[in-house]
Amino acid sequence: MLFYESIESHPSDWSALIFKDQTITFGELRKTIDTWAAYLQAKGVQKGDRVGLFSKNCPEFVTAYHAITKVGAIVVPINFMLSPTETSFILKDAGIKLLMTQEALDLEAALEKREYSGVAQLTFAEMAEAPEAVLAPVKMHEDECCTIIYTSGTTGNPKGAMLSHKNILANIHSFTNAISMEPKDKAFCVLPMHHCFGWTVCVAGPMLKGGAIVIQDNYNVAEILRLIVTHKVDQFCGIPTFAQMFLRAAEPEHLASLRWFVSGGAPLPAHLSKAFKEKFGKYPQEGYGLSEAAPVCAVNPGDKIKVGSIGLALPYVKVEIHDENDTKLPNGTVGELCVQGYNVMLGYLNQPEASAETLRNNWLHTGDLAYMDDEGYIFIVDRSKDMIILGGENVYPREVEEVIYTLPEVLECAVVGVEDSLRGQAVCAFIVLKEGMEGDKKAIRKYLLDHLALYKVPRHYFFIEKMPKNGTGKIMKPNLREMAAALVHKV
Repeated sequence: MLFYESIESHPSDWSALIFKDQTITFGELRKTIDTWAAYLQAKGVQKGDRVGLFSKNCPEFVTAYHAITKVGAIVVPINFMLSPTETSFILKDAGIKLLMTQEALDLEAALEKREYSGVAQLTFAEMAEAPEAVLAPVKMHEDECCTIIYTSGTTGNPKGAMLSHKNILANIHSFTNAISMEPKDKAFCVLPMHHCFGWTVCVAGPMLKGGAIVIQDNYNVAEILRLIVTHKVDQFCGIPTFAQMFLRAAEPEHLASLRWFVSGGAPLPAHLSKAFKEKFGKYPQEGYGLSEAAPVCAVNPGDKIKVGSIGLALPYVKVEIHDENDTKLPNGTVGELCVQGYNVMLGYLNQPEASAETLRNNWLHTGDLAYMDDEGYIFIVDRSKDMIILGGENVYPREVEEVIYTLPEVLECAVVGVEDSLRGQAVCAFIVLKEGMEGDKKAIRKYLLDHLALYKVPRHYFFIEKMPKNGTGKIMKPNLREMAAALVHKV
């Protein structure tokens, strides 16, 4: 099956997309997709061309994505929050032939600096005026590239993960089966569609099942709650930030229609999961994924959630914990989380060495440290790059963060390592306090000494107004390490 075929068989009168006061049926959506696809062909877009997609969440994003794939071109979704220079890097690296946008962009200055120009733009407004035309059929295979997803770039420039039609469809089949998604379910999409998690879990998966997508283009929590109630939304996928927002702003009746709330994109602190259960009567189902795996690898089953775990491997996805020699480790032993399955990417665009390293021995090496219990539940310990080595001892930041999060004054925290001449590294804690609360470094340290081994207790504490985050809400620890180095040196 090809990606665009995933919505071909649903009844024409079923609702597909709901945005503001507009409801679009599957029949209307398919007709618009064909019109847009024919227009792209008229503009010279051919099989294998890379077409950028630069837009906030809206029905046109969904239409454009399907139209691009229907002509055999490759979709390159671009984070609309990137700077022009960052955007131009992706345009150059991906070799974008055409950029489809919500509105015209001024990229010329940045493009000239990167010595790259000639990218044609096509706005959604122009596409809306496209005349009906006959779409020329294109022969494609499910193993051919469907989309290139650029990684978050928490270290250096982002890499383009190439995903085939089979990669995406395998993942949405596995995920929808794992959480028992049903036809005509209503799913909420507030996560950015340009992100692999938002697209696969909030859009492609529900639409495969014939579900309707309630689209929101901003994080206005009052509006999100109103839409959930109005449309009786069944499914909500979000980052931990939404669990925090709902705890502050929602009442149980606001989320009464939700059968499940899946959390991903960043670690879900245990205290947050427990507080959510106490208030709303259900735990968030924490899951795990990465762009290179299209993206979901594991999720907690709704009937047996283990707090602090990312759950069980999806059906038809194999997860193992390996040592540095790529040998499988026994249950309970920390090692690198590795993945196999039809969902694993083709490789990184233009980066054969990085592809070979990440996909060595037929496993996707995630760079995440984890262990598996005897029931198959997986527990993320930390990113291997984030692990702190202090006097020969390994300190896993997430373990320290979980204890800090139990303090009533803490809204957010992140633990990083900073260079130390005596012990190699020192542990630093960055803390965002709840509004109206004060932080006492000595009191926090005393509390941590009661709950952690001495070598795990941070030496340095910094109170900041907000955490540096990327477009998907993930804390940018490289930025914090730079800040820590400057602040510690200053002290």
